[in-house]
Amino acid sequence: MQLLLASSSSYRRELLRRLRIPFDWAAPDIDESALPGEAPADYVQRLACAKAQALRAQFPQHWIIGSDQACVINGTITSKPGTVAKAVAQLQQCSGKTVQFFTGLCLLAPDGQEYCLMEPFAVQFRDLSDAEIRRYVALEQPLDCAGSFKVEGLGINLFAALHGRDPNSLIGLPLIGLLELLRAAGFEPLQLAE
Repeated sequence: MQLLLASSSSYRRELLRRLRIPFDWAAPDIDESALPGEAPADYVQRLACAKAQALRAQFPQHWIIGSDQACVINGTITSKPGTVAKAVAQLQQCSGKTVQFFTGLCLLAPDGQEYCLMEPFAVQFRDLSDAEIRRYVALEQPLDCAGSFKVEGLGINLFAALHGRDPNSLIGLPLIGLLELLRAAGFEPLQLAE
């Protein structure tokens, strides 16, 4: 099996390495704009499949993994903050609230068949002071992370509870779901591991 991760994300690559299945990776070039009125779950599923399909011609013999994530704050899909000021503002919006995350996942077979799922996850934030938020952002610099936190790092300090089956989906690649898709496609992941 030749496996390709359709992503430029170092976070997704690190997660996929945990499975010990050899893989290549390449960055897909797609328009990631949401369609008018598109629901977050539909948006991430569409982009996950589009990312995998974007690399199909270049890697025709590979099984291609596409994944995309959206953070929804107050009913609006938010982007990665990019700046300290935006990260602080996002976390201020999240304080004391439950924030929804949606991660779309697609495993594209060489014959074009798609195996897909959408993984929901909810993060319940504590009531956060501005001082806590500013200190967290200064320490961890989560400027390239949806939701402005790193659950695998100091971001755990911000939460009252996590609700979902796979916290890896918060990092961008739901491994439990990916293993299910591999099995649905006829592979035994432990036999692929090295």
